[in-house]
Amino acid sequence: MKQNRIHILILLLALLCGSREVAAQLNITPKPQFTELQKGAFTLDKKTVLYTNLKGEEKGNMLSLLQESPLKLSSAKKVNKKNSINLLLVNDSTSYSSPESYQLLVTPKQITISAKNGAGLFYGVQSLLQLINQNEGSSIKSIPALQIKDEPRLTYRGLHLDVSRHFFTKEFIKKQLDMMAYYKLNRFHWHLTDGAGWRIEIKKYPLLTDVTAWRPYNTWKEWWKNGRKYCTKDNPKAQGGFYTQEDIKDVVAYAQKRYITVIPEIEMPGHSEEVLAVYPQLSCSGKPYVNSDFCIGNDSTFTFLQDVLTEVMDLFPSKYIHIGGDEAGKSGWKTCPKCQARMQNENLKDVDHLQSYLIHRIENFLNAHGRKLLGWDEILQGGLAPDATVMSWRGEEGGIASAKAGHQAIMTPGAYCYFDAYQDAPNSEPEAIGGFLPLQKVYSYNPVPDSLTAEQKKLIMGVQANLWTEYVPTPEHAEYMIYPRLLALAEVGWTAPENKSYPEFRQRALKAVDFLESRGYHPFQLKNEVGERPASLVKENHLAVGKKITYKEPYYPGYTAGGDSALVNGWRGGWTYGDRRWQGIINHNLDVVIDLGATMPVKSISATFMQLIGPGVWMPHDVEIKVSEDGVNFTTLKQIANEVPEDYERLALRDFGWEGSTTARYVEYIARPNSKKGFLFVDEIIVK
Repeated sequence: MKQNRIHILILLLALLCGSREVAAQLNITPKPQFTELQKGAFTLDKKTVLYTNLKGEEKGNMLSLLQESPLKLSSAKKVNKKNSINLLLVNDSTSYSSPESYQLLVTPKQITISAKNGAGLFYGVQSLLQLINQNEGSSIKSIPALQIKDEPRLTYRGLHLDVSRHFFTKEFIKKQLDMMAYYKLNRFHWHLTDGAGWRIEIKKYPLLTDVTAWRPYNTWKEWWKNGRKYCTKDNPKAQGGFYTQEDIKDVVAYAQKRYITVIPEIEMPGHSEEVLAVYPQLSCSGKPYVNSDFCIGNDSTFTFLQDVLTEVMDLFPSKYIHIGGDEAGKSGWKTCPKCQARMQNENLKDVDHLQSYLIHRIENFLNAHGRKLLGWDEILQGGLAPDATVMSWRGEEGGIASAKAGHQAIMTPGAYCYFDAYQDAPNSEPEAIGGFLPLQKVYSYNPVPDSLTAEQKKLIMGVQANLWTEYVPTPEHAEYMIYPRLLALAEVGWTAPENKSYPEFRQRALKAVDFLESRGYHPFQLKNEVGERPASLVKENHLAVGKKITYKEPYYPGYTAGGDSALVNGWRGGWTYGDRRWQGIINHNLDVVIDLGATMPVKSISATFMQLIGPGVWMPHDVEIKVSEDGVNFTTLKQIANEVPEDYERLALRDFGWEGSTTARYVEYIARPNSKKGFLFVDEIIVK
C-alpha cells in the first residue's frame, strides 16, 4: 500500500510538472481572466483557412491586419470544422458582458474566437497571435488545446506621450499603437501642446506651427537653460516639428483599426508659453515671453481656444477632449485688470475660482459639440465642472474626490504611472527626471481604491501610463522608458487582482523583451535589472535606533518619512525621495539632537543626502557633527563641505560623516542648505 502511494504521488507530481510546463507556454499578456488547458494541440499550416462573419469596414480592417501577421491565411466562405480559424460575432450579452469580452477555444481540429463586438474579436486575435509568436522560428506552429474566457477589468487602459518637449514622428506614433494593440491597451493620450512646442496644425492660427513648433536647440534641456525662445523652420539650428492635419487623420484612422481611441490634449490655462509668445494679446501682460497662463479676463482668449478646439474636434472623433488644467501659475491673474474685472463681474472669490470659470466655460463649449471634458486633477480647484472627468496624477486623491462627487476618474498617479522615472539603479540607467519606478512597482498598482464604495468604484474608468519627455530626446530612449513597463500597466488595467502574480508575470516580461527587440523596439533589458538600492533592503542596527530625537527646525510636512522617528528607525532610503524613507527639509537647516540614553563610546556618525537638481533637491552646503555628554556643551567633531557640483545633473547620493573615537550621550547633526535653497533629503543618521 505504501509503495502504491509513492507511485501515485510520483505520477501526480509528473502531471503537475507537465501542466506547469504547458501553462508556461501560455505566454499571454495581459493574463486572461480564465484559462483551462485541454488535451491535444492545433497545428497551423499552409492549408489552414480563416472565416469571419464580420461585415463591411470592420471585416476589411481585420483581414488587412491579419495579412501582416502569421495568420495570413486563405479566406473561407463559411465556418469550417477542420483545420480552420473562425472569428465569430455572436448575439450573447450574457456570456460577453463587456464590448471587449471574448472567448478563445482551441481544439485539435479548429480554433474559434467569439465575441459580441469587433473589439472583442480583435483582442481574442491578439491572444492567439501571442500564442503563435511563441513558436517563432519553428516550422511547426503548434497551439495547445485550451479554452479562454476573458474580459478587461477596466474600460480605459491608456498610454500618454508628451511630444511637446521632444517631437516624435508620425511613424513612431504608429509603431507604439501597434504594440499597444498587441497588449490590449485602448487609449492613446496625445500631449500635443505645451510650453516647449506646439505640435498640431491649426489653420486659423498658422504662427503656432510656423514658429512655436521650432526651437534653435537639439534638446529640451538646452532650450530650457538658454532663454526658452522659439524660431522659424528656416533657422539653420531649428529643431522640432508638427503634425499636419492630414498626419492627424492618418494616425487617428490607424488607431481606430486597432480599436484604440486617440485623445488629444490642448493645454490651458497654464503651460501655454508657446501660444503667448506668438499671440501675446492673449496674455495678461500683452507681451511675448512674459506669461505662461492665458488671460481669463480677455474674451479673445475664449475666441482663440474655441477656434482651436473646433479644428481639433474636426480631427479627433474621441468623446473626450483633454484640456490640461494643471500647474497654472495664476500669479498674473492677481494683478491683471481684465482678470480682476472678470472675477468681480462673475463673483469669483479667488484665482482658483477664476480657473474654474474657464474650465466650466470650455466644458459648456465641448458639451455643445457632443464632447466631454477631461483634465488633470487641478481642475478640481475652485469647483469641478458638472460633467468633467478627472485624470488623477498627484497621487490618488483627485480621483477619489472625483468619484465621491459622482464624477468619473482615470488613475495615473506619478508614483506608479510616470514612466519618465528611473526603472533601475540610476547609475546604470540613461538620464531620467528622477524617482524610481521599477517594473514590479508598476505591476503592484491597484487603481481602484479600497476607500471607495462599490458604486464609487464603478466611476474609476481606468488607468494610464504617462511618458513625459524632458529627459527623453530620442525615439530609442522613449521606447526604453515605455517597455516593458507598459506591459505591467496593461495587466493592471485588464487582469483581475486575484489572478495576478508578479513572479509569473516577470517570466512573461523577460520573453516579451526578446519579442520586442525582434520587432525593432528598444526595451529595457530586464534580465540585467540591478534593483533597489542595497542599503535600503536591510534594517540598519546602530546606537541611535529608537532613541529620542529633537528637531530644532521642522521637517517638511509633505515628506515626513514617518515623522520624528524617521532618522533613527534603522531604515535607509532607496533610489527616490518618494519612497517615504527620505525626510525632506526645505529652505532651512536640518538641526537635530539625538539622546543615546547614556554616555557610551562612539566611533562613527553619518547620514546620506541626495541631489537631483531637476525637481530642486540639493546636497547641503556643509554638515557639522557635534557631541556632548550633558546636552548643553557640545564639541564639534567635524565640519564637512559638500563636493558634489551644483550643476551635476544625475542623481547623486553622498554620505556626510565622521569616524574616530570619542564618548558621548548626545549627538547633534546639522546640515545647512546651499545657495539654491530648495530641498534637503536625508534618510538616516547612523551612530556606531
